[in-house]
Amino acid sequence: MKLARAIHFDESDTQVFHKPARTGEWAISGGFEFSNWAEADLNGKARQAFANGWLGVETFGRVTFVAATQIEPAELEVLADTLAQHFVTIYGAPSLEQARVVALDELKHMVELCDEQDANTLLAVQRELTDAGVKESFRMIKSPDAELEMLAVHADLEE
Repeated sequence: MKLARAIHFDESDTQVFHKPARTGEWAISGGFEFSNWAEADLNGKARQAFANGWLGVETFGRVTFVAATQIEPAELEVLADTLAQHFVTIYGAPSLEQARVVALDELKHMVELCDEQDANTLLAVQRELTDAGVKESFRMIKSPDAELEMLAVHADLEE
């Protein structure tokens, strides 16, 4: 089974996100954070997090790129507990048990994205607001195909 780990090619994530994820931490899409957002919420570093930030499940910081890598079932269980606690603490989930069901769904979605990828395949996320809500699309970049121009794309924080 595979999941994604945060990866950094330079220090840009420390400049474009309010809180950058730690290199090597497990990551998920984290699009749920933006479920109630509107255009007015999309400015500066918040816009960058929305536009293409993955969510680290240990620091709850954001990262631009993740890489598919092997995860053990016991590690996934610990992540489910961590994410469930986050849902209770930050989002007011009614119980750890109910939050854990949602946490497992989030992790399962990420496993499905990563599982068929070769090890070290890079993943990028792109989000947009639509009338139906947040739309996410994903791009997989095989490591031999990765070029610097594909990896160094960030929004202008002044927008």
